[in-house]
Amino acid sequence: MVNENAELKKKTIKTMKGKKVFKDEIATRLSTSESEKIWRDAHERLYRMYDEHQNLSKGVAMHTDGFIFPAAAIYLAMKETDPDMAYDVMKKIMAEKSKKTGQMIAKCCKIPGFKKYFLNMWDSMSHKMFGEASGFKNVFYPKEKESFRMDITQCPYNKYLTEQGCPELNILFCENDVHSYGNLPGLKFSRTKTIGAGDELCDFKMELVKGK
Repeated sequence: MVNENAELKKKTIKTMKGKKVFKDEIATRLSTSESEKIWRDAHERLYRMYDEHQNLSKGVAMHTDGFIFPAAAIYLAMKETDPDMAYDVMKKIMAEKSKKTGQMIAKCCKIPGFKKYFLNMWDSMSHKMFGEASGFKNVFYPKEKESFRMDITQCPYNKYLTEQGCPELNILFCENDVHSYGNLPGLKFSRTKTIGAGDELCDFKMELVKGK
């Protein structure tokens, strides 16, 4: 038990170090003592979440441990001090991080053949990262030459963020996709519904755009 707790503490510290961009943003808005108090609280919350969910499968834990629980812990810790600031910080930082990802992918799209490779990659990647083994339920449509379609009908982000009492963060994770994939040259990402916005499913479509 001692070793297990030590491992969870080590895991928590490592994860929170990787979320330093949130800590830095909080520090620009609050006093040193207030921001440090929030960060300590976030550490404690994340540790408890990890402790309470040690039996999750590897596929589900990939999402909960790296993204869902850290976001919930940081947000809920901030919310104790200022609910409006808490949501604004999460929205700002998550959008900035996703836009950087989008810019990186956009640069790669200029490499000959990358767009087709990226599109084809979605099929195998989605089955692995967003399949039932990772806590999702999906409808995968027949593979097409110049487009990829998938509906998500059950999402662990919605499940665990709701469980932690912050379902409002779900829509921010949905928006991450738009920031990451919504402005890629030669590729069109579209989605008309999201579970995070209260719809019954998330409908994903990525397609090649000829001449771009």
